[in-house]
Amino acid sequence: MSAHPTAARPAARRPRRLGNPLAGAGALVWLVVVLLPLYTLISSSLTRQDQALSGNPLAPPADPTLDNYGFVLDSGFLTLMGNTAVVAVATVALVLVLSVPVAYVAVRTRSAASMAVFRTFLLGVAIPAQAVVVPLYLLIAKMGMYDTLLAVILPTAAFAMPVAVLVLTSAMRDISEELYEAMALDGARPLRMLWQLTVPMSRAGISTVGIFSALQAWNGFLFPLILTQSEEQRVLTLGLFTFMGQFGLNVPALLAAVVLSVVPVFTVYLFARRALTNGLMGVGGK
Repeated sequence: MSAHPTAARPAARRPRRLGNPLAGAGALVWLVVVLLPLYTLISSSLTRQDQALSGNPLAPPADPTLDNYGFVLDSGFLTLMGNTAVVAVATVALVLVLSVPVAYVAVRTRSAASMAVFRTFLLGVAIPAQAVVVPLYLLIAKMGMYDTLLAVILPTAAFAMPVAVLVLTSAMRDISEELYEAMALDGARPLRMLWQLTVPMSRAGISTVGIFSALQAWNGFLFPLILTQSEEQRVLTLGLFTFMGQFGLNVPALLAAVVLSVVPVFTVYLFARRALTNGLMGVGGK
């Protein structure tokens, strides 16, 4: 009996996956909600002062000008930006130098003392800055640091450390125990394990902590308001607050100052959004 070749069956077509129109519509609405204020902010900052409060606020400026930005830059804005950058960089350095070893000890040491220190740091998450601002003011004044940038840097770093330690411990727990054992067999000490294994494999968590601390220092308002007084020590948020009184009738200049203050934060977010997302999702060492 001869075998007849069987005809090859055509491959079954996979059903085409249609997009979710409801999710697309929601994303479009959210995009409009986010972009519309940004457009209005930038458009109004390019408007002349005599045209700021007249006409349609959503219409592009009929005669755009950069005079508002020049006026803001000539009003000491660069000093505010420089002071804020100093506070942000110093805060990030302090937080990383102190929180990385604390998180490493909390992960690698199972003793009761290390757990007690870890829980003490986590208590800082539940303590608002407003609750300690009066004793903090007295402490800073008695230490002779009032009206200095250091008076802003130290409490800002202290209140950023609890979240930093929490994120870093989550990132360091993802590192395989076998890697530590392999380095221990090679005679590595804990300090060498920290710098050659833990820190490189916790880059996402460290990046997240650095970005979070920098944003908290950049946007901080309470500590500069309470702990500084002179114009030479003002940071960006406090300067914008004073601009509201100084440029109260010059709305475009005030909005130009807001745009200039947002540019560094937006630039950092563009370059570091992937590390920030991965670190917050807890994928640190993976």
